Amino acid sequence: MPAYQREVLVRFAHCDPAGIVFYARYFEMINGVVEDWFEDALEASFSGLLFHRNLATPTVHFNVDFTGRSMMGDRLTFETSVTRFGTSSFDLRHEVSCRGEHRMRVHQTLLFTDANAKGSQPIPADLKRRMERYYMPEGAPATPVADA
Repeated sequence: MPAYQREVLVRFAHCDPAGIVFYARYFEMINGVVEDWFEDALEASFSGLLFHRNLATPTVHFNVDFTGRSMMGDRLTFETSVTRFGTSSFDLRHEVSCRGEHRMRVHQTLLFTDANAKGSQPIPADLKRRMERYYMPEGAPATPVADA
C-alpha cells in the first residue's frame, strides 16, 4: 500500500544558531504532517474532530532514530504510513529524507480520546476505512500516493 507524502521546508525557526534543525522542532514538523494527513487524506481536520466530533488524537509514544542532520533551506520529504491498528490507537511510521538521503525514522502511536478527557474512544469507522489505504506492516517499503 502507498504512503502519504508531504514536503516540509526547513525554516530559520526550526534551527539552532548553526543552521541545523534543533531536534525538538522535528516533533512540530511531524505533528504538522499528521494534521495535513488527516485533512488531505482522511478528510477530517483536527479542528473538525475536536469541535464537531469531540475527539482528540494525542501522541502517546514516540521512537525516533536520527540518521542524518538537516539544515535550514532543506526540503524534507515525509513518507507516512500506518503500521498497526488497535481499538483506539494506531501506529504511524514516518520515513524522512532529503534529496534521497535518509534523515530520520519515526514510530509514533496516537490515541483517539474523548476531548473532555473521559478516556479513549474507538477509532471512528469512517476514518479507519480511509486510514487503511495507508496501511503497511513494518518492513514494507513505502510507496508514495500521487497527489490528486
